[in-house]
Amino acid sequence: RIPIAIMRPAILTEVHPRVVLISHGYNENRPGTYLLFSGIAKGLSDAGFVVVSVQHELPTDELLPMKGDLLTARRPNWDRGVQNLHVVIRVLRDREPTWTLDAVDLIGHSNGGDITMLYAVLHPNEVRTAISLDNRRMPLPRTASPRIVSLRADDVPADPGVIPSEEEQRAFGVQVIPMAGFKHTDLNDRATLEQRDVLVRVLLQALLGGVDR
Repeated sequence: RIPIAIMRPAILTEVHPRVVLISHGYNENRPGTYLLFSGIAKGLSDAGFVVVSVQHELPTDELLPMKGDLLTARRPNWDRGVQNLHVVIRVLRDREPTWTLDAVDLIGHSNGGDITMLYAVLHPNEVRTAISLDNRRMPLPRTASPRIVSLRADDVPADPGVIPSEEEQRAFGVQVIPMAGFKHTDLNDRATLEQRDVLVRVLLQALLGGVDR
């Protein structure tokens, strides 16, 4: 079973609303981690998106590797996350036929951002926009489609090769957005109300076609 939480727009203005799937960061397999994005979900649903938060680890799962070549060691976890998202999308297609699920929007924090970027690599035709919130290990795809966006906190650097060069960003339209004053752990419900407003605003700009900050 894959736990999910769905937040629907209070007023549905679109017959076929867009769907955003949120993938949480690693939290030592604690249940309920997928619920740590209610502020983001509320902000996006108020703008008309259906938001689905997905739990990727269960208490019985193996712990995430912390040593060695993490790009290789964590790949099984990311592959499972991609499968989780794929299953959730397939089930929602059957249960919610009016939702726009042929090309979804993905947002992932930290390890969930690594999952999001891998999904965009493996299933590019199924993704409209892929947004990482400070992922650190999985390289951002060097591609113009789907749209790739990454929000970067102040305190935690990404591994070498994760962030495209400025030349690559220009060539593929990849957007790398510094989030001044944000720490890695602020990119969820741990954010202040002011930070949450900024985060939702930047995410909406990214989902609707571009960020100008």
